[in-house]
Amino acid sequence: MAATELYTKYARVWIPDPEEVWKSAELLKDYKEGDKVIQLRLEEGKDLEYCLDPKTKELPPLRNPDILVGENDLTALSYLHEPAVLHNLKVRFIDSKLIYTYCGIVLVAINPYEQLPIYGEDIINAYSGQNMGDMDPHIFAVAEEAYKQMARDERNQSIISIGNAKTTRNDNSSRFGKYIEIGFDKRYRIIGANMRTYLLEKSRVVFQAEEERNYHIFYQLCASAALPEFKTLRLGNANYFHYTKQGGSPVIDGIDDAKEMVHTRQACTLLGINDSYQMGIFRILAGLLHLGNVGFTSRDADSCTIPPKHEPLTIFCDLMGVEYQEMSHWLCHRKLATASETYIKPISKLQAINARDALAKHIYAKLFNWIVDHVNKALHSTVKQHSFIGVLDIYGFETFEINSFEQFCINYANEKLQQQFNMHVFKLEQEEYMKEQIPWTLIDFYDNQPCINLIEAKLGILDLLDEECKMPKGSDESWAQKLYNTHLNKCALFEKPRMSNKAFIIQHFADKVEYQCEGFLEKNKDTVYEEQIKVLKSSKFKMLSELFQDEEKALSPTSATPSGRTLLSRTAVKPAKARPGQASKEHKKTVGHQFRNSLHLLMETLNATTPHYVRCIKPNDFKFPFTFDEKRAVQQLRACGVLETIRISAAGFPSRWTYQEFFSRYRVLMKQKDVLSDRKQTCKNLLEKLILDKDKYQFGKTKIFFRAGQVAYLEKIRADKLRVACIRIQKTIRGWLMRKKYLRMKKAAITIQRYVRGYQARCYAKFLRRTRAAIILQKFQRMYVVRKRYRLMRATTIVLQSLLRSYIARNKYQRMLREHKAIIIQKHMRGWLARVHYRRSLKAIVYLQCCYRRMMAKRELKKLKIEARSVERYKKLNIGMENKIMQLQRKVDEQHKDYKSLLEKLTSLETTYNTETEKLRSDVERFRMSEEEAKNATNRVHVLQEEITKLRKELHQTQSEKKTIEEWADKYKQETEQLLSELKEQNTLLKKEKEELNRRIQDQAKEMTETMEKKLVEETKQLELDLNDERLRYQNLLNEFSRLEERYDDLRDEVNLMVSIPKPGHKRTDSTHSSNESEYTFSSEITETEDLPLRMEQEPSEKKAPLDMSLFLKLQKRVTELEQEKQSLQDELDRKEEQALRTKTREEEERPPMRGAELEYESLKRQELESENKKLKNELNELQKALLERSSPEVTAPGAPAYRVLLDQLTSVSEELEVRKEEVLILRSQLVSQKEAIQPKNTMTDSTILLEDVQKMKDKGEIAQAYIGLKETNRLLESQLQSQKKSHDNELEALRGEIQSLKEENNRQQQLLAQNLQLPPEARIEASLQHEITRLTNENLDLMEQLEKQDKTVRKLKKQLKVFAKKIGELEVGQMENISPGQIIDEPIRPVNIPRKEKDFQGMLEYKKDDEPKLIKNLILDLKPRGVAVNLIPGLPAYILFMCVRHADYLNDDQKVRSLLTSTINGIKKVLKKRGDDVETVSFWLSNTCRFLHCLKQYSGEEGFMKHNTPRQNEHCLTNFDLAEYRQVLSDLAIQIYQQLVRVLENILQPMIVSGMLEHETIQGVSGVKPPGLRKRTSSIADEGTYTLDSIIRQLNTFHSVMCQHGMDPELIKQVVKQTFYITGAVTLNNLLLRKDMCSWSKGMQIRYNVSQLEEWLRDKNLMNSGAKETLEPLIQAAQLLQVKKKTDEDAEAICSMCNALTTAQIVKVLNLYTPVNEFEERVSISFIRTIQMRLRDRKDSPQLLMDAKHIFPVTFPFNPSSLALETIQIPTSLGLAFISRV
Repeated sequence: MAATELYTKYARVWIPDPEEVWKSAELLKDYKEGDKVIQLRLEEGKDLEYCLDPKTKELPPLRNPDILVGENDLTALSYLHEPAVLHNLKVRFIDSKLIYTYCGIVLVAINPYEQLPIYGEDIINAYSGQNMGDMDPHIFAVAEEAYKQMARDERNQSIISIGNAKTTRNDNSSRFGKYIEIGFDKRYRIIGANMRTYLLEKSRVVFQAEEERNYHIFYQLCASAALPEFKTLRLGNANYFHYTKQGGSPVIDGIDDAKEMVHTRQACTLLGINDSYQMGIFRILAGLLHLGNVGFTSRDADSCTIPPKHEPLTIFCDLMGVEYQEMSHWLCHRKLATASETYIKPISKLQAINARDALAKHIYAKLFNWIVDHVNKALHSTVKQHSFIGVLDIYGFETFEINSFEQFCINYANEKLQQQFNMHVFKLEQEEYMKEQIPWTLIDFYDNQPCINLIEAKLGILDLLDEECKMPKGSDESWAQKLYNTHLNKCALFEKPRMSNKAFIIQHFADKVEYQCEGFLEKNKDTVYEEQIKVLKSSKFKMLSELFQDEEKALSPTSATPSGRTLLSRTAVKPAKARPGQASKEHKKTVGHQFRNSLHLLMETLNATTPHYVRCIKPNDFKFPFTFDEKRAVQQLRACGVLETIRISAAGFPSRWTYQEFFSRYRVLMKQKDVLSDRKQTCKNLLEKLILDKDKYQFGKTKIFFRAGQVAYLEKIRADKLRVACIRIQKTIRGWLMRKKYLRMKKAAITIQRYVRGYQARCYAKFLRRTRAAIILQKFQRMYVVRKRYRLMRATTIVLQSLLRSYIARNKYQRMLREHKAIIIQKHMRGWLARVHYRRSLKAIVYLQCCYRRMMAKRELKKLKIEARSVERYKKLNIGMENKIMQLQRKVDEQHKDYKSLLEKLTSLETTYNTETEKLRSDVERFRMSEEEAKNATNRVHVLQEEITKLRKELHQTQSEKKTIEEWADKYKQETEQLLSELKEQNTLLKKEKEELNRRIQDQAKEMTETMEKKLVEETKQLELDLNDERLRYQNLLNEFSRLEERYDDLRDEVNLMVSIPKPGHKRTDSTHSSNESEYTFSSEITETEDLPLRMEQEPSEKKAPLDMSLFLKLQKRVTELEQEKQSLQDELDRKEEQALRTKTREEEERPPMRGAELEYESLKRQELESENKKLKNELNELQKALLERSSPEVTAPGAPAYRVLLDQLTSVSEELEVRKEEVLILRSQLVSQKEAIQPKNTMTDSTILLEDVQKMKDKGEIAQAYIGLKETNRLLESQLQSQKKSHDNELEALRGEIQSLKEENNRQQQLLAQNLQLPPEARIEASLQHEITRLTNENLDLMEQLEKQDKTVRKLKKQLKVFAKKIGELEVGQMENISPGQIIDEPIRPVNIPRKEKDFQGMLEYKKDDEPKLIKNLILDLKPRGVAVNLIPGLPAYILFMCVRHADYLNDDQKVRSLLTSTINGIKKVLKKRGDDVETVSFWLSNTCRFLHCLKQYSGEEGFMKHNTPRQNEHCLTNFDLAEYRQVLSDLAIQIYQQLVRVLENILQPMIVSGMLEHETIQGVSGVKPPGLRKRTSSIADEGTYTLDSIIRQLNTFHSVMCQHGMDPELIKQVVKQTFYITGAVTLNNLLLRKDMCSWSKGMQIRYNVSQLEEWLRDKNLMNSGAKETLEPLIQAAQLLQVKKKTDEDAEAICSMCNALTTAQIVKVLNLYTPVNEFEERVSISFIRTIQMRLRDRKDSPQLLMDAKHIFPVTFPFNPSSLALETIQIPTSLGLAFISRV
């Protein structure tokens, strides 16, 4: 494929730019062959026409795909050129905040000008043991690579750290080069170091350019001038001294020189420079500052003088201890010697100033060499060096406006180093091609040997310079002319400036540099006047005179060393004429000659080592943090050799993929039929189809090699294929989305139509209702008009009727009025009063009814509202409304009928009305006739009217009173109703207030409860955290103590080896085996054979090498302290034993009164055994009789089953009978001895009776003895009954007292409650809490007192039991001695040997004291855990050891107990020291140590532990010794074993974690592999097996099964699993944070899947509650962070709330490292990362980036009692413990 084919539309290229150096642009159309102009569009949107060079027609460089940008290794880029390198560095530095980048074998380091947390202990541990390229680039990776290659290849290494190139000097620039050799012994441990320096920049002492500083120490001295010890130096501000103020910037921002001075002094002390020497150094440096202020006054043009008593010179002379007159004289004069005489010549002011500065530089150089020499002495080791790693820190290529001799030497050194670098890179490329068996073609690379020849060859620049220095009148101008004559127009690399005759130009590998010849000769000769040196040599200041002692023989650290090293610089003191015999070859060497020799030596050293390169880049000149200046960076890249590496790589096959990586990446370009089982052949077939030009790639053994640009072409094809697939997926998804949208719109349209049609129907129904309502209104209106007319007519008729009837009534009234007026008046009055009363009652009743009905109505309304909400109710209502409508329709019809009938009636009434009208007219006539008669009665009417008037007045009065009463009643009613309403409102308000108060009280109570619970939970958590911290601190201290103990043993062994000469056959203890043994640990005799020849070689040299007495004295002092501590502990132990012995004696004196009860108990026990014996005899006799009676040939035959059963029964009964007899004999003998001790008077009689009983053993004697025992039993029971009664009375009295105290407490509580109720809620809670705390404190104190009393009682009873057991043992021995041989002979002898049944064992094991080493050896040292775990019960060694301890406790033998426990602990330590890296061994002894610890607790006799035991187990408790202290020792031992087990598990899992959790693709095809990020070296990667997640799970299964087989406590297994999962999560997360290639979306999915598999494993093992899952939470959140969206503010908020287990630094690091695997993913923007940082700025978390993978959670050992009965434990013969017996 031609390169021009890649210049298609949308392709991106780099074009030159004057500001940004290179700018990115995009092609607007395809490039065609022959085009002179390319249409481009810049990133800012501006269109541009780029003209091609008509001569070269070179196209602009192509830009790499985005997924390759930000790669760890620049050589992994598809297009290798300057803009790609520059852009990649910028992206990593600015966007990802990464300062390290690989460029093949070179580590490019960019100065961030900011303190970064990437050099801590956690980062060191993360890179330790890792291959170079497995993690992100780092200086630690280079160091680890160098160390591994040194150990593996047995070859010395070098790390070449070249400084910033082509940059201006600054306050932090290097002032000298140095090469440090770090020495290692055969075990590759650092033993010392040695430093060589190169080209000290002495000129800086006397001159600094603008914005530069002198050496920092001068400013530190000035800043510390106020210190008391510096008063004599008479220092001041740095601006006061000429040597420190010339640069104009004596202060550096952010640097405190006074604090730096403290650090400097601490460093000097650390390197062995004591305080007196330090003050001497500071004195000399202060003198130099004062020397710089010495001024000169010109007498004439050729002479000068110093003013008398010149203060700066006076101070200088006082500090240096020299005479003022002499120094003043020789600063202004010099001595000249000729062949015949010597004379003194004055010098000019300028010469005097130069001489002063030369003296200052010379003194500073001498002091510098002295310091380096002392540093080397401090770092020197007497042990022979086996190998070394050299670190070369040297100046980079320099070019300034004025370049002098220093820049010439520096650039000369860089030329040599660049040549070595080019050769090494070329060699590595060749080795890689040869290893992969690829045809090798010579790559042309720049060789700077011509430039080197120009400088160092014969008649070269240095040679001509040395020749000119030898000339009597040599000058810079004459030297320049020689250079022009020799090299101008003859060497292409040498040029002459046009405008100068005192300069020359050299074309270096980096750039052209113009050097000014002025000062070259003087700096090359480095002359100082001899007379001034003599004055300094005669100084009274001892240290100053030491600097100039034997100047001709003095060797600085850069001079010749015993190992043959040649020094770089030595300043010669040049007199006017050398004396005879004084001149030597060494003095004739110039600075250039010395520098050339030392540089050749350096190159020889580097060529003999494997080099590793570090190139430093300064991103800007202003020290702005993370600011990238492209111009400055590209200049340095061109000058430091990085681009040369790129060029060499690009000339061959720069892109290299393994076959598996290529297959995984480009699997999408294959069809299913193209995939073969052979991955290599599959890749070959694919490449032959995709790339037709076979020269563009080569197939190696393990890799595919591509030319530059081919990977980008493959990426383009892959991106096109993925783009087509994406379009297809988008098409399908968009179609599905549109169909879904159409269906949704269709559904919405149908819904809208339904609602519109419903609305129209409702409108039509409304119209119908309105029409019907209008008709109804018309009907009622018409009905009203007719009814009104009818009513008018009816009213008229009634009026007429009333007038007539009133007339008749009045007549009747007049007749009856007088008769009944009193009755009427009374009636009305009484009626009125009754009505008033009735109405009042009625109103009250109605009001009550209204209230009641209103209440019932409200209830009904509430029910109706509830029912109205339901659909069914609406349906019922609708049904009811339809019925009502029909009923109303029927009513309307009926009313219509009634209307017709009423109309007919009205018509008939009109007719009747007419007739009646006629009648009335006739009546009117008749009335007129009777009017006359009425006039007659008028008089009577007047009388009646008066009476009526009176009655009316009374009626009006009565009505007014009635009205007043009614108004009063209404007013009263209104007031009552108003009062009632007000009361109701108040009641409602009160109810609301009550409810509100209740709610508030409940809320406050709830809130206070929640607060208290929260506080309680927080305090509990805090206490748990404090407890865990304290436990962790203790366990760390214990671990540190073990480590120090090991270190002490190692140092003791080393001291013994250093002091004593090993005898023949003696073997030295291996220091690696000096594990955590206590002071009783046996010294190991295991040795390493390789150390013996080394010691034999060192024996002669040891006589010469001085002994390190300081180390020896420290060790001796430490041994003395340990011996004193041991002696004090021994004294304390003796004192405790004496105190226990006195207590024991006192208790023995108090013991006799209790003897009778014990005898009664023994007698009772003996009687029970005898009765049991008799019972067994009877059963035996009955069984024998039954056999005789039922004997038959079939049944009693020897082979019959019944015969065998009966015979077995007979045998067992006989054995039991024998056992019982022996027990009876023992008890009788004990009884005899006890009675002899109690009754001395009746000794003879009782003993005779007892002896007769023993001899006869008849039934008669047994009956008598049973009778005696019965009586004693009765007495014992009676005494027990009395004691129980007494104890019952005491308990009753105690209960009464307790009841009384409870009553008092109850009263007090009630008083407190009453007081608390009066307090506000907050004070009430506080008071109740205070009271509760006081009560609990009192209860705790009471319980502690009771516990102390019980402990005292238990200890007292234990001591008494010890005394009793000891006396019983003594009596048994005495009794057995009193038995005569005849008595033994009288025992019947059985002719048949019947096997005996085992006794009722007591769970103890007995052994002899001499067998203790054998016990420890067989049970601990030689025991194989695998056999014990498979075949025997778990924890068997622990049970056996505890049973042995029990027996020693039973014997009351404290020495045996102490010896056994100590031997056990030391034996376990010894086993773990020997086989401490074996999982089964460590797990086995952790399990057994814990079981031993649990046994000591379970059988300690303490009530807290005894409650878990059975009664039988409680009988096995320890009786004599309290082993609480040993329990603590065993607990500490268990902690150490646990930590060792964790380390062993970590060492096994460590190689698997990263490969299994991160690198291996558990879900195949998810992760699209990116191009490899590092060109790994041939020798850097060892062949290792690939681990998968299944490997980790299998290993976890192995760990779990081993721990379960060994019977480890389940809680302890949970803690081990939790720790293992923490290590897994921490290591995985740390590697994720340090590997940019792992931070992608697909890798997040892989991690989450792997974590789910681990959780599934926990579920299978029932370990989900172990806390192991929680330790993986940071890893889970990191995986989620890789997968979530990272664009908007909502995404940032979600991330901040989700990632609560990650620190801010970790979150930002993951976001910075996030790398898209495909072009369709996007990088995280810087603005989004800043948003995250702003949101997390208030979070208080650790600034540490990595998790502490070495952190070990504090372990606890919860008490786990065993249900196993000790007496049932059998000891297998395979253990070889036949010398111990069960008791």
